[in-house]
Parts: sequence; structure tokens; C-alpha cells
Amino acid sequence: MKAILINPENRSVKAIDIRDRDDIVKLIGFDTLESDTVGTEGDRLYFDEACFLRGGAGRFQIDTVIPVSGKAVIAGTASDGATLRDAATDIGTLHSRIKYM
Repeated sequence: MKAILINPENRSVKAIDIRDRDDIVKLIGFDTLESDTVGTEGDRLYFDEACFLRGGAGRFQIDTVIPVSGKAVIAGTASDGATLRDAATDIGTLHSRIKYM
């Protein structure tokens, strides 16, 4: 399914394909996933729950969501909130919604 990888260290935002939660864990580098709603179409931002304790490289914030340190993935979720689906977030407009710190 379609997802978006955000790497604040080099300020990159790119479209990726994932199969499941395990792929998100591999991309982020940690299995302590936390997520927060991004936008209004069911997308969630997945990031390392202990990102600030670990001191991940680079920080960013999308809209008014809590700032995140390190890599993160945006993926869509179905109505149950647990089933992943394609991300609805437009990568073109996402650039203007991200603030790097």
C-alpha cells in the first residue's frame, strides 16, 4: 500500500510502498510505534514513541501535531483504526505543512 516516509535529518519526503506494520517498524528503526492523526481522511503519522528520549536525528512538526524526532511514516487506516490502507495525504501539499526544527 502507498505510504509516505519523512526523514527530517535530510528533510526528505518520499512516496513508498509498505505491506504492514512490520514495514513501518523497519523504516523507523524502532518497534515502539506511536501514531497521531494527520488530516481528516484517516491518515496517521507513525513514529518512535521514545523519539525524544533516544535523541533521533532531526525534528519536524506537521500542522499542529506534536513535534517528532527521527523518521516517521504516514499511512492510511480503515475505519477500525487498526487496518492499514493507502495514505490519502497529498505529498505535494505535505511539504508546505511540515515545519522542520
